[in-house]
Amino acid sequence: MTEDKRSSGFDDPKLVRRCLRGDRKAFETIVRKYQQSMLNYVSRMVREREMALDVSQEVFLRAYASLPSYRPEYKFSTWLFRIASNYLIDYWRKKKIAVISLDQPVDEDGDGCYLQVADETASVVLDLERKELRAKLEKAMDRLPIHLKELFVWRHVNGMSYEEMADIKKLPVGTVKNRVFQAKEMMRELLEESS
Repeated sequence: MTEDKRSSGFDDPKLVRRCLRGDRKAFETIVRKYQQSMLNYVSRMVREREMALDVSQEVFLRAYASLPSYRPEYKFSTWLFRIASNYLIDYWRKKKIAVISLDQPVDEDGDGCYLQVADETASVVLDLERKELRAKLEKAMDRLPIHLKELFVWRHVNGMSYEEMADIKKLPVGTVKNRVFQAKEMMRELLEESS
């Protein structure tokens, strides 16, 4: 549609002035005048009809909010499409997420490995390894002298502070730290033996 046909007697700066005075019909006229060309432009940019409709609507809303900044010495259509262009630039910047097909090779020449997504559930092997490690730890703890085992469990299983353990056992904090260290060293030795 040519500029002459689109304007059909309506001068854009006059329409803007009417809008600024509160005339809603004037803005409806602007929207009707430019909506098809805006939709054509945005559709070619986003390549999705529903998205194009949403973006076009957002552009017109932004234009309405920015009407006080429009300067009549400039062509209104240029001003409007600059808003659309800036909106699309912002949209694509925010949307810039690397899209990778899970079915395509990772490298460009097509003969590389395929992208694999990790399973969030523990694998059977990993679960078995954890059970074996837990069993080894339990067996090693059972071989600790009771006074060391108790402090080791409080510290490394229950997460107690040295001060809490010292209060419970009525021992100096230094003694508790020393015994926890002894327990760790014994555990390390016992685990090395069992490997």
